[in-house]
Amino acid sequence: MFIKKNWSVPKGQAPTEMDKIILRFQKDGYLVPKRKLIKTPEQIEGIRKSGVVNTALLDMVANEIKEGMTTGELDRLIHQFTLDHGAIPAPLNYEGYPKSSCISIDNVVCHGIPDDKTYFQPGQIVNVDCTTILNGYFADASRMFIIGGETTPEKQRLVDVTMECLQIGMQEAKPYRFVGDIGFAIQCHAQKNGYSVVRELCGHGVGVEFHEEPEVTHYGKPKTGMLLVPGMVFTIEPMINMGKKEVHFSREDGWTVTTRDGMPSAQWEHTFLMTETGLEILTH
Repeated sequence: MFIKKNWSVPKGQAPTEMDKIILRFQKDGYLVPKRKLIKTPEQIEGIRKSGVVNTALLDMVANEIKEGMTTGELDRLIHQFTLDHGAIPAPLNYEGYPKSSCISIDNVVCHGIPDDKTYFQPGQIVNVDCTTILNGYFADASRMFIIGGETTPEKQRLVDVTMECLQIGMQEAKPYRFVGDIGFAIQCHAQKNGYSVVRELCGHGVGVEFHEEPEVTHYGKPKTGMLLVPGMVFTIEPMINMGKKEVHFSREDGWTVTTRDGMPSAQWEHTFLMTETGLEILTH
């Protein structure tokens, strides 16, 4: 059996208790993180401060989003709020992405590009996804909003169950458990409620870069994927479809992801720090 040796003890240093635990898992053939994924106290503090701005940004969105506004108008508010708080919107110009946020309506799973032609309408379910860079540190979160405060019972249930999926994933994320434990729990809850989990997109490590290891899939099997170790920072962001799991990637703009069957999708996302006792929420 090939064992990928991601973890090692620096030469001349005695192994800590954490080193010993991780090395045991590595010896048994499990995928463990590289040491660089374990954030320093200084990095954690920087990510935490970025998370404060990111959460305040989504609070602003909650106050401003309304019927008749265009997605482009909301994106400009997001851009200006971010700059006013000394931060940078990470999506802008990331691999050519043209806006400061992703705004995804109804059957758009994620990466909806804001524009001045798309107006918010009553009953729509909308995901607003923002990533903030403050002093070089990244924080990432998204929330669901219901335009006009009311939608159909079917779409309301999808939004609620998707939040439950995030919360159940959080409960499974404990020190020295696995990414697969998170995904398995989310998948079971979604399918129990008659929904499907998007496979092509996932959560991810974050903090020093926009996207880091590990990939946090929202489906899978227990005791698979990367070992979760104190000091890791990552997102959990389940994308749950009302219909089938298959999605379509736009060839026209290169970004927008929609459900293949045209049925609604929902997503909630937080950034988390894994501690010795469990998760600390850094953005919401």
